[in-house]
Amino acid sequence: MTDAQANGKPIIKLRELVKNYKTGEGELEVLKNLSLEIENGDYIGILGPSGAGKSTLLNMITGVDKPTEGEIWVTGEPIHALGENKLAQWRGRSVGVVFQFFQLLPTLTIAENVIMPMEFCKMYRPRERRERALHLLESLSIADQADKLPHALSGGQQQRAAIARALANDPPIVVADEPTGNLDSKTGAAVFDIFTSLVKDGKTVIMVSHESTLSEIVHRSIVLVDGVIVEDERTRVAG
Repeated sequence: MTDAQANGKPIIKLRELVKNYKTGEGELEVLKNLSLEIENGDYIGILGPSGAGKSTLLNMITGVDKPTEGEIWVTGEPIHALGENKLAQWRGRSVGVVFQFFQLLPTLTIAENVIMPMEFCKMYRPRERRERALHLLESLSIADQADKLPHALSGGQQQRAAIARALANDPPIVVADEPTGNLDSKTGAAVFDIFTSLVKDGKTVIMVSHESTLSEIVHRSIVLVDGVIVEDERTRVAG
């Protein structure tokens, strides 16, 4: 448990966040003075049209990108102020990221893909890492695929493997950017069920999706338009 969790503080706090990108036509303001707090164990859906700033917001929370102005506090850490080395170590232990196109390394087996974050962050004893990877794959019903390369798996199986990798170091936060965007509706629904179960296990889950049903699944829906939060509605109590 992090200090922020133990003290009952928001696990994520964004203060007056601004993100600009330089383009050939001048400066593009993607996030505009955005402030947001997310509680531990919450299930957040981020919705909005294409180009609204949803993925940029996730990149801010995970430390993949730096804000132009403002502060980002996640698990009690000032993400906006961390150097690259410390930021990478923090990210590996604190945030699991799930991508639309899986991003599994094609030359590693599924088990090796899951083990990789443990090795990078020196988590768990070396002899325990494969055992943990197999346990995670078993919990996602793909343990029988552990020693196959990613190309041998279906899209749904690859996304389950990507979720297992995101959970490798038992991070308190899981973020997912369009995790069902490359899947059929039935497989996508199964992936949503996995994220719901993670919330029941105490994880904080933040998901960007164009799926119209997302607001019916999550605890809180945040609608972003042109870099501004235009709607923030809690649909049910966390936990």
